[in-house]
Parts: sequence; structure tokens; C-alpha cells
Amino acid sequence: MASIDIETILTIVYVLVDDWYEGEGKNLLKGKVGSHPKFKASEVLTLMLSADYIPYPGEHQFLEFIRANHGDLFPKLPEQSQYNRRCRNLRHLLESLRRYWLNELGALTQSYYLLDTKPLPLVGYKRRKSHSDFAGEADYGYCSSRKLYYWGYKLVLLTTLEGLPILYELVPASSDERQAAETLLPYVQNATIIGDKGFIGAEWQAQMLEQTGNRFLTPNRHNQVMSLPSGIQKLLNSVRERIEGAFHEIHNTGRHLERLLARTRVGLVTRLIGKMASHLLRHILKQRFKIDIQTFQVDGISDF
Repeated sequence: MASIDIETILTIVYVLVDDWYEGEGKNLLKGKVGSHPKFKASEVLTLMLSADYIPYPGEHQFLEFIRANHGDLFPKLPEQSQYNRRCRNLRHLLESLRRYWLNELGALTQSYYLLDTKPLPLVGYKRRKSHSDFAGEADYGYCSSRKLYYWGYKLVLLTTLEGLPILYELVPASSDERQAAETLLPYVQNATIIGDKGFIGAEWQAQMLEQTGNRFLTPNRHNQVMSLPSGIQKLLNSVRERIEGAFHEIHNTGRHLERLLARTRVGLVTRLIGKMASHLLRHILKQRFKIDIQTFQVDGISDF
């Protein structure tokens, strides 16, 4: 194992992003009026992806680190307010890039997926919410596994069996898990979805099968009359651990998911898109270049 420096990482990420942007991405921006900004869209996307690899707590600290140490790579780097606007305006472009990479990996056409929800607290439970920019969208919820009352959202996450996030959405914290799942299921067709006990319900599962073609597999409840064979039950429990691992990695690698410091829903969604895209890129860097972004080490000789 050999160490790899931040400048090399930034260069690799930029090349990957710019190759896609020049081939496909810029076509998605056609029709937008105004002069072309000096700081290229590929540069904005590169920093949005890299922010999770250099996890300063705030955007200002991250930009000043880049300006002070790698300003030669980004000589036109704007001030924070302008950079922040560019990020929000390009969030859909970054999500398009993420889906392009997923398609390259063959992750969008699998037959089995994992589904789960996790709390995303925004403000302390007892703090006043009426003046928050999230008022009217976020609400109160309870997470039984963490014994946590909170105010915010639920993050609904659909992953591959390997724990690679495919689809995600934010719903109000009070949303029933099955109601939350309905925001994602129409985008997957004729697959088997492995979920936890929150998705049990024969009538609801039959409705989802009819509407989307997706079949559900869920572990047994202790008082369930019709139960799965013990072998299948053990297999489901084992596979379910993978999505727990995916949530843990997304939460705790780089910027913590519950401390993204967003003031508006658009800001939160922008940071969430960046986190999901950088999480996927982490796998690509490992697979294609043998780079472990957590330790900044490369295994052997790669083709970059």
C-alpha cells in the first residue's frame, strides 16, 4: 500500500467528472440563459464530491482549505455565497452523474434490493420550530431503535444487496414506513425488495405487487400466524445487516449525515445529493483505481 495525496485525488475526480460533463452533462444544461461562469460546472461538481473526503465541519472551512492549499487547481474558486448558489443550481446535474455511474456499474437492473428508513433529525425536540425554514415540511417523529423523539425527516434508502445506494428520498419524520417506501417503489419494476418488519402487511404488499410488480420479503414477527421457513428467515436477517452497514457508512464516513449544517430544504437536499454521489464514487475509486479514500492509500499500480 502506498499513500496518495489530496491533489492527486482531486485531479482524478475532476477527470472523471469532466469526461462525463463534456460527453453528456453539458447537454443537460442547454437552454439556460446567461453568460458562462468562470468557475466551470465540472469544478463545482468535483468539489461537491470531494467535500466528503476532506470533511471540514462547514463549507467555509472546506473552501478556504482548498483555496490555501490547492488554489492552483481551482484558480477561479468563488467566494462561499456564490459557490453555494452554484452547488444548489447544479444539484440535479450531480444526481444525473450519480445515476450515470450506477448504470455503468449495472446497479439499476438488479433483481433484488434492500429497503430501509432512518431518522434524520434537524433541530432538538424541545426547540421552537415555527421560525425554522423547514417548518411545514419536516415534523415530529420517533425512532424506536434509538428510542429517539426528534423533529426532521426520515431518509428512505433503497440499496443493492452489496449496500450500494440506488434511490433515496426525504419524507416527514412522522411518515409510516410503508408510506415512505411508496415514494421510491414506482421507480423500480419487477424486483424483490427485502425490508424489515415495518413493511409487513399482506394487503399493502399485494397492492405494491399489483402497482409496481415488486415483491416484498420481510422477516417474521413473533406473533405472526404464517411465517417463513427458518432457513429463509436466517438468510433475510443476514442480508438485512448489509443495509445497516450502508447506513452506518453513509452516516459516519466524511461529514456526518445529521450534521450537514443546512438551513433550508434545498440546501439539505443539495448536501444529501453530494453525500450519496461521493459515497458511490468511493466505491468506483476502490474498484477502478484501488484507492481507499478513507486512508488515502492506493493498493499497487493503478491505471490513472
